[in-house]
Amino acid sequence: MNKKFLKLELDLNFCLIAIISPLKDYRLCFLINKFLNTSYERTLQDYCINYLNKKAKYFSMFHYENINENDCYILANKGIEGYLIPEMKEIDYFMLLRNFCDSEELKFILSELKRINEIQIAVQINPSTLKSKENLIF
Repeated sequence: MNKKFLKLELDLNFCLIAIISPLKDYRLCFLINKFLNTSYERTLQDYCINYLNKKAKYFSMFHYENINENDCYILANKGIEGYLIPEMKEIDYFMLLRNFCDSEELKFILSELKRINEIQIAVQINPSTLKSKENLIF
């Protein structure tokens, strides 16, 4: 009998920015909206990750769609039941920019984030290097 294998490739077509900040999620989004002239809003439902035989994990999520119809999200890394990306426990939030390829605009976003005094670190991360990258696919 022949065996067939199914190989899945994850769609990692997004930019990922890691943010360290002691602020609550709503306060962080308020400041990002102010400095970047965006309008991040909390989604109606938190982002949920379901594992087999384990309790579901929920993380706060904010969404913004810009003029170019790019979806932008801010996700909390810390939830009640654990971490979104467990190997990066020191990170508080992730900014996920879908269908986003403009390096000049990305540099601008990073520079504006660094201007916010309450943000200690804002750095771009390559999502393909993460062990838990599948948690960022939704």
